[in-house]
Amino acid sequence: MTTRRVKLANLAPEFYQAMIALDATAGVGLDPLLAHLVRARASQLNGCAYCTDMHTLDYLHEGGKQQKLNVLPVWRESANLFTAQELAAFELTEAVTLVHDGHVPDSAYDAAAAQFEEKDLAQLIALIITINAWNRIGVTGKMAPGHYHPS
Repeated sequence: MTTRRVKLANLAPEFYQAMIALDATAGVGLDPLLAHLVRARASQLNGCAYCTDMHTLDYLHEGGKQQKLNVLPVWRESANLFTAQELAAFELTEAVTLVHDGHVPDSAYDAAAAQFEEKDLAQLIALIITINAWNRIGVTGKMAPGHYHPS
């Protein structure tokens, strides 16, 4: 039996609008391609098909390379394709996203701190936290890919 899922956008519009406002501030100042990769990686880890689809399309729409998307789930084994900043961002993304598994180790935080200015690091953390919230909305609502098209 399939249970119908509520749509937060319709039934909790104030919350949903607050999420949109939060999203508009998260990641400000970061390279848009990096931001899309971070969003896509967190979405993969959280099993959010809708957000993974959205952010991979956004990445490609902005001119990102398909090869990087292909190997994003195995970025550690494909480190030669990514910049040091991207690798540090992915490590922090995984630590924050999987916070239940060892919290955010100093090694992940320090690697990101070495690659980002303090303001950008703060924006990266805000971006990671925000995409994790969106992922929970998408997964809980069983949002399906294919309904999003970048403008």
